[in-house]
Amino acid sequence: MLTRWVTPELVTQASAECSSRDIRPGALPVGFMVYFTLALALFQQDPYDDVAENLVGGIDGMAGFIPNRSSFTRARQRLGSRILEVLFRRLAGPLAPNDLTGSFYRGMRLAAVDGFVLDVPDSPANRAEFGGPVKAGQPAGFPQVRVVTLTECGTHAQIDAAVGGFNRGEPELAIAVAGSASGMLVIMDRGFPGVALWKAYVGAGAHLLLRSRSPVASRPVERLPDGTYLARMNLAGQKGSHPGGVLVRVIEYQVDGGETVRLLTDLMDPAAYPATELAALYHERWEAESAFRQIKTFQRGPAEVLRSGDPDLVRQEAWAHLVVHHCLTRIIMDLAEGNGIDPDRVSFVKVLKHARRSVVRQCADTPKKIKKFLATLAAKASRKLDNGLRRLREADRFLKRPDSKYSSKLSYRTNNRDRRPTRRVTTKTITLHPR
Repeated sequence: MLTRWVTPELVTQASAECSSRDIRPGALPVGFMVYFTLALALFQQDPYDDVAENLVGGIDGMAGFIPNRSSFTRARQRLGSRILEVLFRRLAGPLAPNDLTGSFYRGMRLAAVDGFVLDVPDSPANRAEFGGPVKAGQPAGFPQVRVVTLTECGTHAQIDAAVGGFNRGEPELAIAVAGSASGMLVIMDRGFPGVALWKAYVGAGAHLLLRSRSPVASRPVERLPDGTYLARMNLAGQKGSHPGGVLVRVIEYQVDGGETVRLLTDLMDPAAYPATELAALYHERWEAESAFRQIKTFQRGPAEVLRSGDPDLVRQEAWAHLVVHHCLTRIIMDLAEGNGIDPDRVSFVKVLKHARRSVVRQCADTPKKIKKFLATLAAKASRKLDNGLRRLREADRFLKRPDSKYSSKLSYRTNNRDRRPTRRVTTKTITLHPR
């Protein structure tokens, strides 16, 4: 799966572009570390040595020469995050053929912009670089890295992406991917509308369909025959006639008599772009949420925390997850095309499991190796199965995540006070007091 699209030639090109090279003989080479980092994303819940054995266990003589964790960490630091970002940008792009249902609207490719966050280890560097949720002035959970993507609605393929911190808003990161949206109809939710974002996408040749809050563009400038109207969206504090704003078409509707939904679009002609079609089209935005579920819940694992305590390695992991997800999406597209079915019918979970098994099958004789190893374990301890003496450690008990994101402020205060990291302690003495 990795080498079909992430070819050695592509890795070499990316290494040259990022000036990444092997600095000394004997160090873990750049080429291997690229594939190893992608494998870390494929096997998110496995430790370094298990992932390495999955990769090289099928090669005679290699399984006995897997370095320790610190060697992998230093090699990842030398590799950096830039090379994974370059690989993603070389691979990413739309995958839908011209006849795929739900991928186009009146000649425009449908795409959605949205974002998600990934929990990262609570190290001082990560906290300072990325930030995280705060309640009552105190940190309320892990630091988080934010990822905003331009996602193709018909296939869940990532066309472009931007990676930042929790302390950077989604609109700011969304503007960074505007250049990849040319010729597309881009759908976004109510957290994105703004003059700067609007001008960035329209200036890049894209069209927009955005949900907005009720105060945005609420004063009609011109009413159209189909019941929609034109209005101006301005920067905060500007008057409605300020030249710095943009003219938008406003569509308001309800679903089954529920709340009123307001959409903003630059498709002004009500005859060429009927309001009923655009209102029905907004539902396609949820395809981006489905893609995020594939990454966060299935590929990474539910509530799983990334590995890295260093901000650059966190970005490396984020880009690796995006590369792996795009490769899995390509497999789904090949399966769908080969069987003449819609890609929505192909199970992402089953494709993910088959991809993992295809790597593990390289090491089919692992049970025999483990049995042989255990026979000699008494004579010679191994760093792979013998963790050594357990260190005495203790930590205060607290909830890193609240039971519900809707918990009251009081529960956050009571659950998260006195939070301190796990620390080593001296041996404790137990004294019995007989009656």
